[in-house]
Amino acid sequence: MARIALLLLLTPFGLHAQVSFERLLNADDEPHNWLTYSGTYASTRYSLLDRITPANVGELELKWVFQAQSLEKFESTPLVVDGIMYLTEAPNTAVALDAARGRVFWDYRHNPSNLSRPCCGRVNRGLAMLGDTLFMATIDAQLVAIDAVNGQPVWRTAVADPGAGYAMTLAPLVVKDKVIVGVAGGEFGIRGFVSAYDAETGEEAWKFYTIPGPGEPGHETWEGDTDAWQHGGASVWLTGSYDPDLDQTYWGIGNPGPDWNPAQRPGDNLYSDAVVALDPDTGELQWYFQFTPNDDYDYDAVQIPVLADIGLETFSSGRQMLWANRNGFFYVLDRTNGEFVRGEPFTEVNWASGLSESGRPIETPQPPGETTYPGVQGATNWYSPSYSPRTGLFYVPAWENYGSVFWPEEQEYQEGLRFLGGIPGTPIPGGPNVPSLRGDRINNWTEAVGTGAVIALDPVTGEHRWKYEMTDVTTSGILTTATDLLFTGGREGYFHALDAVTGDLLWRTNLGGDIANGPISYAVDGRQYVAVAAGNGLFVFGLRD
Repeated sequence: MARIALLLLLTPFGLHAQVSFERLLNADDEPHNWLTYSGTYASTRYSLLDRITPANVGELELKWVFQAQSLEKFESTPLVVDGIMYLTEAPNTAVALDAARGRVFWDYRHNPSNLSRPCCGRVNRGLAMLGDTLFMATIDAQLVAIDAVNGQPVWRTAVADPGAGYAMTLAPLVVKDKVIVGVAGGEFGIRGFVSAYDAETGEEAWKFYTIPGPGEPGHETWEGDTDAWQHGGASVWLTGSYDPDLDQTYWGIGNPGPDWNPAQRPGDNLYSDAVVALDPDTGELQWYFQFTPNDDYDYDAVQIPVLADIGLETFSSGRQMLWANRNGFFYVLDRTNGEFVRGEPFTEVNWASGLSESGRPIETPQPPGETTYPGVQGATNWYSPSYSPRTGLFYVPAWENYGSVFWPEEQEYQEGLRFLGGIPGTPIPGGPNVPSLRGDRINNWTEAVGTGAVIALDPVTGEHRWKYEMTDVTTSGILTTATDLLFTGGREGYFHALDAVTGDLLWRTNLGGDIANGPISYAVDGRQYVAVAAGNGLFVFGLRD
């Protein structure tokens, strides 16, 4: 259902403005807008806006707040188009607001099927836009097109069966005339896929299964005469990237299932824990690189593919992909062909002693009952990193000194039920193993079980330039700007502004709730704003008048 408010006031704010594919290609030419989940197709989360600087960031003040009508985590990254903000509130409500004042124009509420069962919260991470149509992926595995002017549904397409555990929590990616999505549900033994839909009609254009079937290249990596490949997970629950010059779209693939018992699925288990490069017109595989073969630890490789040209022509084409992986290693890949350029750990790692010349991990499994680093939530996870072409640094939200003890168990697949194959435990007797999906009012997380940090990495050398430490772990993304500012948050509720060159703290404020989205920056009428979600609200800051 859609509710329309103050409709006559919409036109002056340009709510009729269309977002063409050409605008998406040239998003850097209009830095006052935020046109995709990651800002641009390169997914650097770097803003060219320069009104807020290290000299005046201390003058930031709260301009307006949007309170979501949901008690779920607020993981959505807003879009901003010509003074209008479009965001989602969990589980699947789309909202249009005045980006300068926070006034709500309309909302559209999709009521998910009671069969929906996302593993880790009834959340949504945002929208995509093409023309005057918004696109929302839902937790009951539907793709919905919404009129951006009035909030009315245009079409709705069933992508998969929620009763079998399929869900969608990601923001779609628009490439040319297609809307591309991936499915979550690896914990329920799904067979993952990426699929594309005609933006005008919602008809399926192509589907790429992330687990090859019999006779397809890669199927041999699911060894043995079993049906493990049919229930092997390899879900896709974060938004991909796109290189228009190469005409390739890149997607991170989740872990194989059952999660913690690799003996039930011998082999490398392609294309789980990999990045795949697909032809956006046909869905055909161009190349892949697998980070963690036959994963024992739930090290999803769904992190955002960050595209950057960092001057490593000596070692590759000069077109790189930067990837801080959940498995604790930082990778530089040649994005033209997927070749490994370099890699090294960015936090404590003991499941592997290093990477081979081809980038394959040299595994060192820990004895039963011993702690594996990183732990089950990984060294980083779904929260977005950032790359600044000004500093040449890659910034990753990380979990440090965090480990788990893994206990595999035999498990039989049953449709619609969790299919995990084991239990991860804490190495600290009586301590928490995994922080709750949202920050509790009373926080029992301690430094003994891990801490959060922002780590600045030099992708040319792999060295750590600086580190900003937190007490609690972090689930916040990162934004960098053309004035060498870095904005991020954490589960402690603080919203930080750091010097992107040195890591020094320049400003912070407490928003009273855990921060679990990626900050963005935009401008309206020449005024620059920074927006971040905390708890159940979206907080928008600007300089004092």
